Amino acid sequence: MDIIGAVTGALHDGFGYLAVSFCLAAIGLNIQFGYAGLVNFGQAAFLSVGGYIMGAAVATSGIPTVLAILLAIAFTVALALILGIPTLRLRADYLAIVTIAAAEILRLVFGTSFRTYFHGKDGVTGFTAGFRSLNPLPNYDGFFLTYSREELWTIMVGWGLVIMISLLTWALMRSPWGRVLRGIREDEDAMRSLGKNAYGYKIQALILGGVVGCAGGFVGAFGAASVQADTFNLDFTFIALTMLILGGAARILGPVVGAVMFWAILSFLGSVLTQLAGYPVVARFMNADQASTIRLMLVGLALMLLMIYRPQGIFGDRREIALDAH
Repeated sequence: MDIIGAVTGALHDGFGYLAVSFCLAAIGLNIQFGYAGLVNFGQAAFLSVGGYIMGAAVATSGIPTVLAILLAIAFTVALALILGIPTLRLRADYLAIVTIAAAEILRLVFGTSFRTYFHGKDGVTGFTAGFRSLNPLPNYDGFFLTYSREELWTIMVGWGLVIMISLLTWALMRSPWGRVLRGIREDEDAMRSLGKNAYGYKIQALILGGVVGCAGGFVGAFGAASVQADTFNLDFTFIALTMLILGGAARILGPVVGAVMFWAILSFLGSVLTQLAGYPVVARFMNADQASTIRLMLVGLALMLLMIYRPQGIFGDRREIALDAH
């Protein structure tokens, strides 16, 4: 069995552009759920808006990449306002219902409507030239890992974004704004009694987390050189939420470590199980096509055990799991 190859593949995927995209989605969820107690089940909506609006603006309308990114961020802010204004005065479950519905609606709209701009099931392509023209890197063929120059450029930019956004989150959560946000999560009525506008703070947290998720949409789009509607299904948000819980909610490193570990373990198990399926004894019970499904079953079992014995995750605090937030 090629264990070294499995480890190499795990490292490649654990630090690849897809892991970065999910990591940014999880950081956005950490701001919304971990620090503000907002139950957002539609983070995929913000990433889809980021990827699709940016990609379509460049590929279809010929807008420069920087302006297309700013346009996508503006649409993301508008989406957060549309979702948050009518729901954040109500109980947490109303926001959960609205966000999960919005994610599905946007996936169907991007995948079936406005074909001139979004190209239906074919998705949007042809928008990476401006981004890749800034690439100063050669192909990388290291001792363990191999990346093309385009993939390496996307990864470096992506992890640079993760570092900057993590530092920004660290600074914000130690500022008076962040302390108020955490106070709202713990006891919203108490913060209101102190004269704090809890509704306004929650709107701001929803917008900020959505914009961070939007950045994840950019990284995923540039890494894949395309944007496909089916990428942003319901599983996307729940995988990002799983990464957050794995690393630890309301911790700066929680979503980062959770994203890297999740993709590395998933890749390692997939490689090992596929190789095991080649042995006659194992092949009686599992073939190569079933290895991917069994891999997900094992990861699910591991997460169940984690939630039973350490629900706060690796770095988290049990008190930070605020599912009963107002």
